[in-house]
Amino acid sequence: MFSNFDFDVISRSWGYLFREGMTFTLMLTGLAAGIGIVLGTVIAMMRLSPFKPLQKVAAGYVNLLRSLPLVLVIFWFYFLLPYIGQWVTGSERPMTVGAFNSALITFALFEAAYFAEIMRAGIQAVPSGQIAAAKALGMRYHQVMGYVVLPQAFRSMMPLLLTQTIVLFQDTSLVYVLSITDFLGAASKVAQRDGRLVEMYLFAALVYFVISFAASNLVKVLQRRMAVA
Repeated sequence: MFSNFDFDVISRSWGYLFREGMTFTLMLTGLAAGIGIVLGTVIAMMRLSPFKPLQKVAAGYVNLLRSLPLVLVIFWFYFLLPYIGQWVTGSERPMTVGAFNSALITFALFEAAYFAEIMRAGIQAVPSGQIAAAKALGMRYHQVMGYVVLPQAFRSMMPLLLTQTIVLFQDTSLVYVLSITDFLGAASKVAQRDGRLVEMYLFAALVYFVISFAASNLVKVLQRRMAVA
């Protein structure tokens, strides 16, 4: 079955695949995850706010983005952001946003909806007695959240946050629709150039599997170490 396969194409393209493709994939994953977690935490706090308007805005944001396909959201931001920027700045022409900026904004905002639900569960898991005790000590709301609630929420939800980041790592392959060269895009270019689609796509699938599987096992180890009796 594999007698006609040319696996040398992998060794010949090794540097390009990882130097250009994987570097971009990891960079996009890290930036989008960092922004998404921060924004998701803010949205989670809005959903738990006693002010109804904030609750409704946050709930609408989460429900909207979680109900849409990611690839559709990518197209939305890529084609609409230039015109939104034109409308905001009053420019005569659409703003130049760029494929990378569009992809980063899309993934950060999209993943923020999922990170928000994770953080909301973590915040709600903090015993109410600790919050009451902190308020009894004279702490203000931002002090209670910053010193008591959020550190515990992050600690308990860290495995879930990392698991969602693994999902984000896999989803970054969708940037091919914007003609951005991520790892899968680099593998596709090599495959079409050398006419070795099967070999390159098998290799790309193997790399994604190894990285995701290894990261999942690390998350399990971290979860066991961070478990609270």
